[in-house]
This record gives sequence, structure tokens and C-alpha cells, in this order.
Amino acid sequence: MTLQGWAEIALTLGLACLLGWPIGIYMSRVWNGERTWLDPVLKPVEGVFYRAAGVDATRSQGWLGYAWALLAFNAAGFLLLFAILRLQGVLPLNPQGFGGLSPHLAFNTAVSFVTNTNWQSYGGETTMSTLSQMLGLTTQNFVSAATGATIAAALARAFVADRGQGVGNFWADLTRTTLYVLLPASILLALVLAGLGVVQSLQSSVVATTVEGGQQTISLFPTASQLAIKQLGINGGGIFNVNSAHPLENPSPLTNLITAVSINLMGWAAFFAFGRTVLAKREVRALAVAALILLGTLTAAMYVAETQPAPALVAAGIEQPLNLEGKEVRFGVPSSVAWAGPTTGASNGSVNSMHASYMPLSGGIQMFLMQLGEILPGGVGSGIAVMVLMAVLAVFVAGLMVGRTPEYLGKKIEAREIQYAMIAVLVLPLAILGFAATAAVLPTALEGLLNDGPHGLSEILYGYTSAAANNGSAFAGLTANGPWWATTQGIAMLLGRFVPAIAVLAVAGSLVVKPRLAPSAGTLPTHGPLFIGLLIGVILILGGLQFFPALALGPIVEHFDMLQVVARF
Repeated sequence: MTLQGWAEIALTLGLACLLGWPIGIYMSRVWNGERTWLDPVLKPVEGVFYRAAGVDATRSQGWLGYAWALLAFNAAGFLLLFAILRLQGVLPLNPQGFGGLSPHLAFNTAVSFVTNTNWQSYGGETTMSTLSQMLGLTTQNFVSAATGATIAAALARAFVADRGQGVGNFWADLTRTTLYVLLPASILLALVLAGLGVVQSLQSSVVATTVEGGQQTISLFPTASQLAIKQLGINGGGIFNVNSAHPLENPSPLTNLITAVSINLMGWAAFFAFGRTVLAKREVRALAVAALILLGTLTAAMYVAETQPAPALVAAGIEQPLNLEGKEVRFGVPSSVAWAGPTTGASNGSVNSMHASYMPLSGGIQMFLMQLGEILPGGVGSGIAVMVLMAVLAVFVAGLMVGRTPEYLGKKIEAREIQYAMIAVLVLPLAILGFAATAAVLPTALEGLLNDGPHGLSEILYGYTSAAANNGSAFAGLTANGPWWATTQGIAMLLGRFVPAIAVLAVAGSLVVKPRLAPSAGTLPTHGPLFIGLLIGVILILGGLQFFPALALGPIVEHFDMLQVVARF
């Protein structure tokens, strides 16, 4: 551990949160339909989309109508992407000559990108054509991120309404978030990255002569444009198999810092946008502080673990103070950890190092960050939406202690809201532990593991955690492109994405018709240190206790096995 390493981690986490504040103000203006500086250019384009689709953007939908529109849009996106992947071999813009994907891999990939998971059971540069990357995957990177933002926007309107009816218009929220927020930001970032050396080309490959005089074929793609939205949309799926560890995707420390900061940028922006929209900036700042405390603490713990000697090297008598296995020597431990924490705390899943090669406790921390519900700060909008449900549960617990009906952000919290919130919270352990338990005893599933013992269990647990939490990162030892893994992980992704989304919208529908109350003497303050501590406790209990037995059998047992190896030498 070094002061420079700590500073690099603090800079990465701090910059993302700091830059998210002004973007959040702008995002709130977009959600509210207020005038923005892009209106003269984009307002006519927005109108064209509405007229073409026959949408009345001024008509507010009830929560059920909003939810049906969301599900219908994503179902259509899945079918279109599935068709593109299956027919890839006969479609244009395929200079690589790749054939279509198998049914189970096309299903898994289509579900993965529609749900903002971006799990990849394939090598991008050896499987996907230029058309599939640009038209299929990149399109979903935009609209899946925008879908998450629509959920937060609808929930925010429910809190601010006073005996209202609708929660907004899904089609307008989707269009405005894509057009006014994600697209301009991605164009700007793509230009910056291309200028800094990230490849952007429609060529299939180039041939280079190596130092030894041999010939090497290097795959090329329009990488900068997909990298921008992959990070800003908190998607994570990369062009190349090794993701942002590839020098054509991440060529320098500067591009590494920019893209690492971009992982959480829009997640924090959605926090601040929510606070401005519901007129509760102090209360939402408390949510952001709680999320930052958890993310910072767990990332710091990972850094401590990764700056210990690797046990295998200790056993071999080799002096190496750091665990550099699976890490780019260009970046080292601090840059790797400063990426691994935010990418698992958000639903991003992009990597610049191989998570399976981290120390066992670090791998457990990565799983734990995802198992908390991807709320640190989570996806674009989806993170703050689930964090608000955690806050609702926290005020409910506090209300039980003092015998008062709980309130949050001016709305009474009653049984119906708690029931919906628990549905959103409980779907993760059901999907993760249910599928993991089945896979652990099923021979077909076990064939995909590289390792047995505790690390093999960690591969299973990480795979389903990443899928259900819509993260997309993986322990590389798991081969997940067979029918069992592709299908069950796809189901886990769908459950982890749409069950919480519908639950959040149901909460919004329940709250929007209630009167907005002024704070009274008996109202629990939800902006101070006491509430932040209570919220952190609720998050840790709901996330930690449900998954601790499984984590104890995987990374924790592996950690103690590792200590025994060191002790023998």
C-alpha cells in the first residue's frame, strides 16, 4: 500500500461523484421537461420521433400503463437483437465473415444487453460482426440505460405529486434520456477517447510485423464509440474479450482514469437528478453519502487484500509484495482496484483486470458489492430507485421502533409499499442462491467449471450474482456458453432486471395518489448521520445476512485454505 495508491483510488471515486452533480442537475431538467441548452437542436428531432411512433408525449400514464410500455419496448428490443445475432452471417457489415450465433448464445446475449447486464459468453473480436456490434449491441447500450432512468423518473414524480394520477410518459422519458443525456455525452467521450488512441475503425483487421519478423493479425472495430456508451450507460460489455485490459481499448493511464471515472458518473448523476426532482436535495445527499461510504470502505478493503504477497509466490520463496496475477502491469494494483470496486458497485461489469485472479477475500467483496443490489451507485436510474426502496425499508424499521406510521420524502409509507419493496429486495437472493444451489449439484453445470472446491463454488456464485444483479463481469474460470449456463443466466438476468423495475413502478403508483405531507415534529429526519447509519445497517443486513452462508463456503473458506498453504512454508 502506498499513499499514491490511496490517492488514485480516492481520486477515481471522488471525481465520479463530483462530476455527477452538474450532470444530475441537467438530467433532472430533462426528466422534468424543462428547457435545456440542446433544445434548439434536439427539440425538432424529438418531435419527429413522437410523430413517427404516434406518441402523445404530454399524456401521463398510470403505473400499469408505464410498466406495460416498458416491458413491450424491451421485448421488442430482445426480438430484434436476437434476430440480428442469429442472422449475422447473411447480414451486411460483416468484413470478418462471422456466422450467426447458436440459439442459446443468441438468447443469452440478447437478454444480457436488453437487461443492461452485458454478460458476454463469447470473445467479442472473434464472434461479433461490425453490424452486430454497432446496430445490435450499441443500440441496446443506449436504450437499456435509458430504461433504467425512466424508472427513477417515474418514482421521483410519484414522491413530488400531491394526490396525482400518472407517473409520466415512458416513451417521452426514454426518448429524452437517450437524446438529451446519453447520446451527447457519448459522442463527446468517444471523440476524447479516439483522440487519446482508442481505435475507431470499420476495418476488420490489420497485419503487423512483430519484433521477431513474424506476422500478427490485429482485430479492429469501432471501439471508441462503443466504449463511451458502455461506460456512461453503465453497461460493461466490450468489443474485446479482455475488455478494458486490451491496449486498443485502454491504451494509457489517462484513458484508464477517464473510463474508470465514467463507470459511476451517470449513476451518481441519477442520484442528484432524483434529489432535485423530488425537491429533497438533503435527503438524497444522505443516500449518496451512505452509498459512497459503503463503496469506499469495500474498495479500500480490496486494496488492502491485493497489496499482500500472493500465497503461491510465498510458498515458492519468491519475494513479491503485491498480488499482480491477472492485472495489467501498465496499471498495477491501485488502478485495477479503483476499477474493480466501482464496476461491481455499479451494474457496469467492465474490467481492466481479471477478477478470478484476485485474492479470495477481494473476490468475495466484488460479489458482495453486487449482492447489495447494485446501488453503489448502481445503474443509470435503477441504482437510485432501489436505494430509495432501501430508504423506505429503513424508515419502516424506525417506525416500528417508535410506533409511528413511517414517512419518507413527504409520503406516508404503508404496508403496500413495504410489500413491493420486499419483492424488489428478495428477488436477488432467490435468483442467485436458487440457481447456484442447483448448478452446484448438476453435472451439466459443473462441466463449465475450471476449478473445484471453494473457488469452483465461487465461480458458480459469481456467475449467477453477476447475472441477477445485471453486472456482467465474471470469474474467467467459468465457461458459460453452453445451453445450461446460457439459459439459466438469461432467466436470472430477466428476473434481476424486470422484477425490481415493476416493483419500483408499483411503489410509484401507490405513492402518487397520496397527499404530500409537510414534515411534523414526529417525522424522522432522513438527512442526518443517524439515518445514514440506519440505512447502511439495513443495506448490510439485507445484503449480507442473506448471502453470508454462501460466501462463507466460497471465498472465505478459500481464504483460510490459502493461509494454511502459507503457514506450511
